[in-house]
Order: sequence, then C-alpha cells, then structure tokens
Amino acid sequence: MGAGVPDLARAHDAAVFAIHEIATWLTANDVPTASGSNQGGTAPGPGGIKATLVDAVHSSDIDGFGPVAPGGQAAGWVLDIPDGPTIYHAGDTAVFGDMALIGELYRPDIALLPIGGYYTMGPVGAARAASMLGVATVVPIHYATMPALAGTPEELADAGAGAFEVVAPEPGERVT
Repeated sequence: MGAGVPDLARAHDAAVFAIHEIATWLTANDVPTASGSNQGGTAPGPGGIKATLVDAVHSSDIDGFGPVAPGGQAAGWVLDIPDGPTIYHAGDTAVFGDMALIGELYRPDIALLPIGGYYTMGPVGAARAASMLGVATVVPIHYATMPALAGTPEELADAGAGAFEVVAPEPGERVT
C-alpha cells in the first residue's frame, strides 16, 4: 500500500477496495470510499464491475506512515467487467497451486503477474501461473523498479514459449 493511496482516493473520490484490515485502516485515515472484503468475497464496483478477493502467497503490511503495521492476509483480485474481459490481478505473490482453481472458477482472460523474482515469483513462475490460469494475455508487473527486481518481460515470453501473449506497457502507456 503506497503512501499516496489516501490522498489519491480523496482527491478523485475513488472507490477503494481492499482486504478488511487495510480498508479499516484507510477509513480511520479519512478515506470514506474504502470498502473491505476478505478472500472469496465479491464486492460490487463502479459500472457493474464485480471484484472478488482471492488468495496470494506473500507478506502484507501497511507502511509509509510510521512503523510497519500488519495488513491482513496477502490477496489478489479477480475483476469481472460487464461486456469486457475478466482480469486477474495477482498483486505480490509466489506461484501457488490454487491459481489453477482461480482459473477454473473465474476463467480470467488477462492476468497481471509479478515477475521481479526477488520479493515475488520470477518469469518462470509467472509462466507456470499463466498456464494454470489458462489466460491468453499476461501483463508483467512488479519488476525493474529496483535492481533486485531483475525479471524481464522477455524472460517471461521465453518461459511461456508462445502459450500466451505478453503485453508490457511502458510506465504511463495506455493499453486497450
């Protein structure tokens, strides 16, 4: 959770969905649009989007505002967009077997998967995750922001051996 979330949410009157503990913290920090859920729960979003919280394998904390505080369990999101794709945002995670269950239950079209390889899975793990999820498109995330996050989109594409498309936008670039 970046230090800018409360400011951005207030400035844009943005709906913020988070695991219960983080939503409670956001509400206590004057973010009136924070909505908490837990794994398996589905929350209604703007435009008819359904946001389902799913498992992830990682640590979870709130930092940037003093001492690091526990942030509940790590989690990812499945976004069911009416008349659009179903998107799985894994967040920070390792590859784990229940990704196959996420693929079976929610049938995502697109997966945002970390590839950094230090704090999260790397490109080979992300390729295996994409296979378990059955997605056609992977957007690599959580890489190249510091030297330790060395995984690359090219390594992901090589590990996937053509089983899915890799879409790696530049920072600020829009992709449709």
